[in-house]
Amino acid sequence: MRAVSPVIAVDSLDDPRLVDFAHRTDVALKKADGRGGPGIYIAESALVLGRALAAGHRCRAVLALGSAVDDAVALVGDEVPVYSGPGEMLASLTGYVLHRGLIASMERPALPAPSSLLEGARRVVVLEDVADPTNVGAIVRSVAAIGADALLIAPRCSDPLYRRAIRVSMGTVLQVPWTRVGDWPSTRELLHDAGFHIAALALSDDAVELRAFAASAPERVALVLGAEGYGLTEEAIAAADTVVMIPMAHGIDSLNVAAASAVAMYALA
Repeated sequence: MRAVSPVIAVDSLDDPRLVDFAHRTDVALKKADGRGGPGIYIAESALVLGRALAAGHRCRAVLALGSAVDDAVALVGDEVPVYSGPGEMLASLTGYVLHRGLIASMERPALPAPSSLLEGARRVVVLEDVADPTNVGAIVRSVAAIGADALLIAPRCSDPLYRRAIRVSMGTVLQVPWTRVGDWPSTRELLHDAGFHIAALALSDDAVELRAFAASAPERVALVLGAEGYGLTEEAIAAADTVVMIPMAHGIDSLNVAAASAVAMYALA
């Protein structure tokens, strides 16, 4: 394939080549690869783009400002177009300011089978109905930093590849193995077949304190975290082998789900 000129000046917001960046919501981007595949997502900053490329994800195009143009070209080479123009024009195109210098449209990879992520894993995190991408991103960053082996996402949980989730995770969502799972009966069977003890983080009369559970934790633990506000569903709690709680002080009933995930994972590491 003949190399293309990598840097293309943006002089019109109507350029059809810029459609990946034109005020598209995360939901629309999931349907936007044009070939009926998993869709695309936006990687924001040279750091995140580098992590996406290192994970083997394919870059479609880059939109960059100033010195970030050279960073983009160094990362993607000659075969991927890098578009550049005045900051105000690019902000009008995308709907937000490119504070980190560049954004890239990336093809979403196909999700792996859940069973493949459980092979050899000892600690996994299951997210049920966590709706805020910021919380999802923060949890993914803790999973990466503290050392859980994989992340399983329930059907109504926010997508880890939404732009805000990727940004908050500092791109670690591109390093942590994750996939979607189905309803609780099938997920419970999947985890038990792989030898996992399911520990649901929730408030209940029979909950075991985290410190006590961690002191004699089973070899393989799947830590289940629920939605902001109302927590885990009854189905999730019923599927658990143990309900675990983090003791609170000063009349506080619980932590933010992202903070709770970090505390629990650290205790079980």
